[in-house]
Amino acid sequence: MRAEPIVNGLKQDWAGSVQVLQVNIHDRENRALTDRLDAQFTPTFLLFDAAGKEVWRSVGQIDPDEVKGQVENLAGTG
Repeated sequence: MRAEPIVNGLKQDWAGSVQVLQVNIHDRENRALTDRLDAQFTPTFLLFDAAGKEVWRSVGQIDPDEVKGQVENLAGTG
């Protein structure tokens, strides 16, 4: 719950340029996805490149500036 305002802020900042998805790992319908991604703890943040390869993972508290830096590095603008 504490991460939700951070995620919502990132969604707003990146609207139209970076896709931000939220998945509730506790919903039974998401089980196959969370198992595949090995997302067992809340919050787990994953960053994928354009080819769908995981390039960064953070579990627990998140620093929005770190996420932004990771995205900029991936985009070649950082």
